[in-house]
Amino acid sequence: MIPLTLRQVAETVGGTLHAVPDPDLVVTAPPEHDSRKVVPGGLFLAVPGERTDGRAHAASAHAAGAVATLASDPLDVPTVVLGEGPYPTPPEESKRLALAAVAALAKANAEALVAQGLTIVGVTGSSGKTSTKDLLAQVLATKGSTVGPPGSYNNELGHPWTVLRAGPESVFLVLELAARGIGHIAALARIARPRIGVVLGVGSAHLGEFGSRENIAIAKGELVEALPSAEDGGVAVLNADDPLVLAMAARTKARVVRYGMSESAEIRAADVRVDALARPRFTLITPQGEAPVELQVHGEHQAHNALAAAAVALECGLSVAQTAEALSRARAASPRRMQVTERADGAVVINDSYNANPESMRAGLRALVDMADNSGGVSWAVLGPMGELGEDSIALHDQLGRYAVRLSVKRLLVVGDSRSAKALHTGAVLEGSWSGEAELVSDWSQAARIVADELGPRDVVLVKASQSEGLWQVAESLTNVVEGRADVAGSGLV
Repeated sequence: MIPLTLRQVAETVGGTLHAVPDPDLVVTAPPEHDSRKVVPGGLFLAVPGERTDGRAHAASAHAAGAVATLASDPLDVPTVVLGEGPYPTPPEESKRLALAAVAALAKANAEALVAQGLTIVGVTGSSGKTSTKDLLAQVLATKGSTVGPPGSYNNELGHPWTVLRAGPESVFLVLELAARGIGHIAALARIARPRIGVVLGVGSAHLGEFGSRENIAIAKGELVEALPSAEDGGVAVLNADDPLVLAMAARTKARVVRYGMSESAEIRAADVRVDALARPRFTLITPQGEAPVELQVHGEHQAHNALAAAAVALECGLSVAQTAEALSRARAASPRRMQVTERADGAVVINDSYNANPESMRAGLRALVDMADNSGGVSWAVLGPMGELGEDSIALHDQLGRYAVRLSVKRLLVVGDSRSAKALHTGAVLEGSWSGEAELVSDWSQAARIVADELGPRDVVLVKASQSEGLWQVAESLTNVVEGRADVAGSGLV
């Protein structure tokens, strides 16, 4: 974050100073919305949440070294007051004011840093955003100081929070932009306008909220609409293998670069294959030349994500050889996303439990089968429901169950008693899982117990569901290995 005095902070967010002894005190660290993470010289953003109201934690943030709190109300600590009363401000209005303030600070920060040469890259798509962002941030870091969000900080709070992590030393800022409705990505892009925008794909994630894939495409395309013109350096990196993404070329004034497996893509891969742990190897083909890539992340779909990262890297001045080398060194950086652990007994657990949609589920299942085929062990899929699919949810879960059988997944445990979980299980049974290969279990602990009791030394387990299902507990119980097997007692199982 660029240095600002408290007076400048108040001016930027349209607030007033309360109980501030020195308005010219310089803020040396960006805002934190968790009082436990405040550092000396920083700001505390008092946001009301589902479980607690940040205003109640201002004193502890001040004790931790916060020079002031951004809040809707005047508090008993130095405060940049965002509201005009009457006080106390209702929680919903307090939250709105806090989010508007952090957005205003982030916008000012981004504009100042872009004027100093910062390159902002935005990444969106129905799936693969976090994995691609992680690859890209690591590749760009080989050329200059790079800021990217930890995990999926991609909403109206996490996005500006990330922008404020960029400072005068930053060369690149990589942002992940998510949407739950039309207009959301446009709003995020106004906070920090990207010069380069990447659209990975239009899938079924949040289909229940958008109503159709066409509406999802409208929302995702807001990123390329926000880019500068080609004359001003704007670049739209589009997935050549997705017609809905490719059509976004008509919606931008930026120069278009296509990536993918298609022959029409400027940045593409040839001879894609995977090793024993489903790590892709391929030849990166570009207009500037070719180079071999050996990814350290898992799943053939990661080759596609790597191509998107490569396209951006080349636009940012890396050579083909530098890009390929950096991609080959990059590691999975966000937890519970194709996180592969080899146990002491040789069994492998794939923790991909952070989130799930039909496209990422299929990608995870393909990686599972690839790895189990190479190891010679049994492929286990522990799956839970996918959220936010709307009226198509039952059909999509049924199709997923059938897909698992067609891939020859050997054991399928479906967790939960919802209609969606039952549809997933029923689809597998009707497709050909007639001898108990597919089993419907009540909760994560039952699933973990079954796998722990039966897992063989060469078996591979995929754990995947929407985050709200809590299936990460299955993966983490299985990877807490004691004397060659999962220590389920340490995870609260009996």
